[in-house]
Amino acid sequence: MGTMNISIPDSLKSYVDDQVESRGYGTHSEFVRDLIRKDKAIQELRRLIGEGLDSELGPPVDHTWFDSLRMRR
Repeated sequence: MGTMNISIPDSLKSYVDDQVESRGYGTHSEFVRDLIRKDKAIQELRRLIGEGLDSELGPPVDHTWFDSLRMRR
C-alpha cells in the first residue's frame, strides 16, 4: 500500500477529525479512502450516463420488459 502525505488547513483537519469520530471511521486514512472510493464511483456513474446519452435509443421500457428481467433469475 502506498503512502501519501497531504497538507490541509486547520478548519478542514477539524472537519475530518469530527467525521472520523462521529461516523465510526477508525483512522483518518479510512475516511480519506472512503472519500476517494465514493469519488471514483461518481466518476464512473458520470461516464456511464454520458455513454447512455450518446447511445442510440433502445426499445421502450415497460412492464413487459421488467417482467422479462425477473424471469431471467
